[in-house]
Amino acid sequence: MSEGLSNKRLVGRLLLLVVGMFGFGFLLVPIYDVMCQAFGINGKTDKAAYVGEAKSVDTERTLRVQFVATNAEGMQWSFGPMADELSLHPGETREIRFVAHNPTDRPMVAQAIPSVAPSKAAAYFHKTECFCFTQQVLQPGERIEMPVRFIIDPEMPGEIRRLTLSYTLFDVTERMAGSLDLASAPIN
Repeated sequence: MSEGLSNKRLVGRLLLLVVGMFGFGFLLVPIYDVMCQAFGINGKTDKAAYVGEAKSVDTERTLRVQFVATNAEGMQWSFGPMADELSLHPGETREIRFVAHNPTDRPMVAQAIPSVAPSKAAAYFHKTECFCFTQQVLQPGERIEMPVRFIIDPEMPGEIRRLTLSYTLFDVTERMAGSLDLASAPIN
């Protein structure tokens, strides 16, 4: 076998490998979504506010909603809900407040990422107002209360009686440093 033919095969195999890796990378998002749905993990909520029509309140059912807050690695704020849980009827508009405090000596920017569990309930959980829609800027030592107003659709399957709304708070200060004047940034 000649060296030229061997090099052509190697180049061909490497090109095939590159195309395969690109295809796999392109398919990761749909595969992730299917796996999350199949295993009931990472219930994503809509990023936009709910603008659906008002539905009647189902007073025959009572749901319990648990609230959880965590900080991503490196986030120094204290962050949590003002209540751990509440009961409601599907179709009711309810509000819960989360408290954030920046204990550092510098301005910081945070972004909250929501998740609903079980993931099947995420399609029926609609936020009409949420601090997660925008980034939060806190000055050194500042503390704020941030509202979440939501409605759980009465059409949510009857077997779901309890759900959890959780937020993970990420420090995005470094990423936003060039686009914001943090010393004079408004507080959301």
